[in-house]
Amino acid sequence: MAVLNKIRQRSLVLIFVIAMALFAFVIGDLFKNSSVFSGGSQDVVATINGKDINRVEFQQKVKNYQDGSGGRQTSTQAMNTIYNQELRKIVLQSEFDKLGLSVEKDEMRDLLKTSFSSYPEFQDENGNFDVNRLNGFISNLKDLNGATAPLGNFLVNYDSWTNNEQSIAANAVQQTYYNMIKAGISTTISEAEADYYGDAKTRDVRYVQIPYTSIADSLVTVSKSDIQSYINDHKDEYEAEASREVVYVEFKEVASKEDEAQIKADLLALKADRNEYNESSKNTETIPGFDSAKDIEEFVNTYSDIKYNDSFLRAAELPAVAKDTLFKLNVGDYYGPYKDGEYYKLSKVIATKQLPDSVKVRHILIPNIGGQRADASVTKTPEEAKKTADSILAKIKNGTKFMDLLELSSDKVSNEKDGEIEFDYKAGMAPEFKAYAFDNKVGDVDVVQTSFGYHVIEILDQKSFNNTVKVATIADKIEPSDATLQEVFNKMSKFEIAAKDGDFNALAKERDLTVKPISFKALDENIPGLGSQREVVRWSFDEDTETGDFKNFSISNFGYIVAKVVEKKEKGLMSTEDASITALPIIRNEKKAKLIREKIKSTTVADIATNQGVSPRSAAAITLKNTTLSGAGVEPKVVGAAFGLAEGGTSQPIDGEKGVYIIEVTKINEATKLDNYTSIMNRLNNERRAAAQTAVYNALEKAADIEDNRAKTVY
Repeated sequence: MAVLNKIRQRSLVLIFVIAMALFAFVIGDLFKNSSVFSGGSQDVVATINGKDINRVEFQQKVKNYQDGSGGRQTSTQAMNTIYNQELRKIVLQSEFDKLGLSVEKDEMRDLLKTSFSSYPEFQDENGNFDVNRLNGFISNLKDLNGATAPLGNFLVNYDSWTNNEQSIAANAVQQTYYNMIKAGISTTISEAEADYYGDAKTRDVRYVQIPYTSIADSLVTVSKSDIQSYINDHKDEYEAEASREVVYVEFKEVASKEDEAQIKADLLALKADRNEYNESSKNTETIPGFDSAKDIEEFVNTYSDIKYNDSFLRAAELPAVAKDTLFKLNVGDYYGPYKDGEYYKLSKVIATKQLPDSVKVRHILIPNIGGQRADASVTKTPEEAKKTADSILAKIKNGTKFMDLLELSSDKVSNEKDGEIEFDYKAGMAPEFKAYAFDNKVGDVDVVQTSFGYHVIEILDQKSFNNTVKVATIADKIEPSDATLQEVFNKMSKFEIAAKDGDFNALAKERDLTVKPISFKALDENIPGLGSQREVVRWSFDEDTETGDFKNFSISNFGYIVAKVVEKKEKGLMSTEDASITALPIIRNEKKAKLIREKIKSTTVADIATNQGVSPRSAAAITLKNTTLSGAGVEPKVVGAAFGLAEGGTSQPIDGEKGVYIIEVTKINEATKLDNYTSIMNRLNNERRAAAQTAVYNALEKAADIEDNRAKTVY
C-alpha cells in the first residue's frame, strides 16, 4: 500500500514526464521527417514553375500506369515515366497559358469527329458521322454513374471518356503551339549557300602529324591543381548529381550438395508404393507409387512442380540433357533423376508413336463473344457457337460437302484458300487446334474449341512421320532446405556483427566473399544481378546514414547482402579524382602539345617531317562537312584550318585530337555557284522543323523552375 500511495502522490510528475517524452518524440519526428520548418511538404512530389504535383494523385497515376503495363514496369520505372509526363504537361501548359492557347467547344467537336468518325456507334445509316449520336453516347455515359458501356472493342465509362477528351485537347493545343514555332523557322539563301559549299568546296593538303604518343606519359606531370583548374574552366562538363559509393557482399540462398542429394533421393522414393497410417480411418493404407499409379496425370500433378504434359513429343521438344536417352527407352522405363536447369527430374516413358512433322487441314471457324480477335459483329455466346459448329459437323457427316459450308466460317483468310491451312509442328497455332491436327488421322473431322471459338476441322494430309514419345516427368525445383537457409542467415549475421569492429574488406577476404562496388544517384534503383533494390538506395541517401555505416538487406529470390557506404558525394563539381578520368588525358595532351611545338624549328611540311622523323601524308578533297582527315581520323581543327589558307600556304602548328599538325594546302577546288538554292533551303527547312519540337521542349525544361522531391516523397 505504501508503494501505491507514493505512485499516487507522484502521478502528476509521471504524467508530465510521459507527456514531455511524447512531445519530444513528435517534435523530433517533425524535424527528421517533415518540411514544416523549411516551407516544403511531404505531399508534394515536385514543384514546377510554381505548380505542385500532389503525391497522392501522382501515386494513383503511377499505379494505373503500372497496372496497364501488366507488371512489365518496375515501380521506379513507372514513377519516372509519370513524372516526365507531368513535367512535360506543366512546362508546356505554362507556355500555352502565356499565349492564351486553348481548345474551344466547336474545335473540340471537330477533334472528336476526326478521332471517332470510323466508329459505327457514331455513324448514321449512310455511314456518315452523326454528332447527335456522339452527344447521345456521352450523355448516356454520364447517366451510367461510373458504369461502363461498349465502344468498339473497348469498355469505357464517363471518367475514362473525359480523360480521353482532355488528352485529345491537350495534343491539339500542343500541336498548335509547335506548328506556330515551326512556321517561324526558315532558311536564308546565305545559309543554303554555306551548306552547299560545305560539301562542294574541297582542299587537297599535305600534312605532317607529330603524335602525342611520341612523348612518354612519364615526361609530363599533371598535378591536382591542373585538374582543378581544368574543372573550373569547364564547369558544365563536370557538374555532378549527389551520389553514394557503396560496397556490398552477397550471401546467396542456394541449395547445398546435401540438399540436391536429398531431392534426388526423394524423387527415387516416389517410384515404389509406400504404406502410410491414415488418422481418419485409423488404418494403414498403401499409397501407389510411380510404378503402379493408374492415373498418371493425377500422380504427376500431385508430386511435380511442373504440370503433366499429355502430348507426344519430338526430340527437339524434349530436354536437351535427356532426349537421346528417352528415345532409347522402352515403355515403362525410367530415366533420372537428372538435372535440367533449376529442376531435378524423373521421367517415365508412357507411350511411343509415329507422328507427322507437317499437316494440311481445312476448317470452319465459328467465333463467340469474348473470343480472341472477335470483333463487334460477333454476337454468339460460347454455347451458341458450339451448337452452330455441331450442326455443321452433322451436315458434313451426312454428306454435305465441306466446301459448300465455308461461307459460314469467319476465317476469311483461309476461306480464300478453300479453308485450307498447312503448317508444321513448330507453328504458333492454337494448342488445341494443333493437337487435333497431329494426333488424329487423315480424313478425321470433328469440332475443336480454342481461344478463337469453335472450329470444325478436317485433316487432309500428314507428312514426314517420325518417332515421338509421351513422357511423364516429375520435376522437383532445386531449392535450399530450411537448414541451409538458416546457415546462410547465420553466416550473414556473423559477418555483420564482425564488421562492427573489423575491416569490411579484410573480413570478406577471410570468408572468400567478393566485395562489389556500386555507385548510386538518388533516383536509381538497380543493382547489377540483383534487379530493383530501391531500399538500399534509400538507405544510402538517408540523412542518418553516415560514411562507414553498413546494413543487411533481404533480397527476394536471392538471399542477403550486407552493404556499406564508403563515400557520400553531394551535388556540385566533381572531385579531382573523379574528374581525372576524362580531364587527365586532355591536360596531358595539352602539355605534350606545348613540348612538341617547342621542338618544331622548320617552317615547311617536308623539313618538319624530316626533323621529327615522320613521313608527310596527303589527303585529297577534304570538305568542311566531313572533318575526317585521311590517315589521321577525325580532326575538325585541322580540316577547318585548311579552309583558312591560300593555295600553297602552310599553317602554324595545330593542336589536334591525336597530335600536333602542320598542313600545306596543295590545291583549292572551288565550287560552281548555283543559280537556285530552293531545294537546299527546303531540305534545311524540313530538317530544322523536324528537330524543333525536341529542341524547344529541352530548352523550356532547362529554363523551368523545378524543385524535384521524388527521392524524399515517393521513392
